Amino acid sequence: MKRSQYKWTLPSEISARLGSESWGAQRAIFEAGHLLLILHLPPKPDGNAREHEVFLRQPDGKWLYKGVDRGEHALSGFLDNYRALFEQMESRFEKATSIDALFAVIDNLIPITRSSGNMKLALQAAREAIGNDAFIIDMRDRAVEIARGFELLLADARLALEFRVARSAEEQTRAAEIGNRAQHKLNLLAAIAFPLMSVSAVFGMNLRSGLEDLHIITFWLVFLGGVGLGLYVKGWVAPPPPAKGGKQPPGKKP
Repeated sequence: MKRSQYKWTLPSEISARLGSESWGAQRAIFEAGHLLLILHLPPKPDGNAREHEVFLRQPDGKWLYKGVDRGEHALSGFLDNYRALFEQMESRFEKATSIDALFAVIDNLIPITRSSGNMKLALQAAREAIGNDAFIIDMRDRAVEIARGFELLLADARLALEFRVARSAEEQTRAAEIGNRAQHKLNLLAAIAFPLMSVSAVFGMNLRSGLEDLHIITFWLVFLGGVGLGLYVKGWVAPPPPAKGGKQPPGKKP
């Protein structure tokens, strides 16, 4: 793919620093009194291609945009588009109420923040190349403000995502703890009831055991024996309580 050609004449010193396939990265090239400013449009979420915006400042101070006049107006509008995009992304961030929405905002912000930072560096290089030019100083200052805004917005979005992920993990931990407590209670109930149910099942069979004519106290002894066995099984199932007062195990010194 060949580099786009525009209706202007570039000094040979600048042409020698350009490739034939693309205008390349965002940068400022100053040669023979001419300033070539190569910038990129904000990257789109669905692609890695970068669209170039090319400006040329001639030695007499006239700005051209892709070979036509009114380069100052085009460069100012280019920065306005970045500013409008920042406000749009800021609004999306404020409305993001879920983790998925924050992921989408961050995914879009990362390439835009990188691109705005490179734009700032290109305009700073242009400012250093041509000296105290009021227009380029204003454009540089706007670019610094825009790039800083995107950096802060990206940092805020990442912090918000980390907070919501941590809060979600805490809620899941609490829910798991409640479930574990309920399961532990059920295990204790089963440990108490199972031996008694087993004894009841044995003595409830319709078979002659020779115990049918014994005194009523035998029933209560069997019942109490089943409860005692259940309590013993409960103590075996339940873990021992933690030691209080930070006591050291026997045989160990603090």
